[in-house]
Amino acid sequence: MLVPVLLFILGLVLLIKGGDWFVDGAVGLAHRFHMPELLIGATVVSIGTTLPEVMVSAQAAIAHNSGISYGNAIGSVICNTSLIAALTVAIRPSGVDKKALRLPVAAFFLAAFIYSLIAYTTGTFQRWQGIMFLTMFLIYIIITVRQMKKNPEAADASDNSSEEKEKPVWQDIALLAVGAVLIAFGANLLVNNGTLIAEALGVPSSVIGLTMVALGTSLPELVTAITALIKGHSALSLGNIIGANLFNIVLVSGAAITISPFAIPVEKTINGMNASLVVDIPVMFAVMAILTIPSLIKGKLSRWQGILLLCIYVCFTAFQFIH
Repeated sequence: MLVPVLLFILGLVLLIKGGDWFVDGAVGLAHRFHMPELLIGATVVSIGTTLPEVMVSAQAAIAHNSGISYGNAIGSVICNTSLIAALTVAIRPSGVDKKALRLPVAAFFLAAFIYSLIAYTTGTFQRWQGIMFLTMFLIYIIITVRQMKKNPEAADASDNSSEEKEKPVWQDIALLAVGAVLIAFGANLLVNNGTLIAEALGVPSSVIGLTMVALGTSLPELVTAITALIKGHSALSLGNIIGANLFNIVLVSGAAITISPFAIPVEKTINGMNASLVVDIPVMFAVMAILTIPSLIKGKLSRWQGILLLCIYVCFTAFQFIH
């Protein structure tokens, strides 16, 4: 029991330090190239913090575990939005760049619509559809990079200190890369050893899967969000959440489907209908709409959004335990 506890603590330390370096590197690059922090958060940071989900889903796909492959993406979107983003919004509401927010939000809802359309109509994901999602991921990255080049934000550059300008670019890239590795490795240690600890304490396996695995793969987003919040980069935090949600659909699911196509598992039903189609997917759309639509209209995040999202997360989690 001592070894898992020590490794669990080590994983937490690596997550915290990795998140700190990752945010520093991302913000440094955003300022250096006059890029909006929200767009940096929605691309580079999101790829790094989505690594645990990619690894978990890829491993599950190789093992032909369709339950994890399917549930990991939607579950992570709900957790990222109604727990992680909700906490940051409830603690420190902030303004948002509506123009920079439009692309990642539109891309998410397009990808989620296509994903849901396949789920509701055929109930089976085929390899060509996985390749399609991966292609959407590449197209999004290309469009985003071009948008950054065409619309540099002078506002972000104005906050750039002379110290940051003198810092070599390789240092920002190194912080970003090392931070991503520490985050992924730390999350893996935390999930694996947290599960061992839970089993030793007699926690049911269903509870372990729902808490340790679902929340564990979202820990990088949580650490990055908290770190960005403390450092005063709330736009980076919001961009990271939205970008990570998009990548959970097009990158995480796309990779899993490409590796091993699967049918939607029917583990729970409500009045004879698949509970995932009745509850999980609608909740995914609802929480993202609550987070993004008011922000696109008003150009700011409000505390009520965070509180409402947290309430939804509590109810959603309770449903998973009770039903």
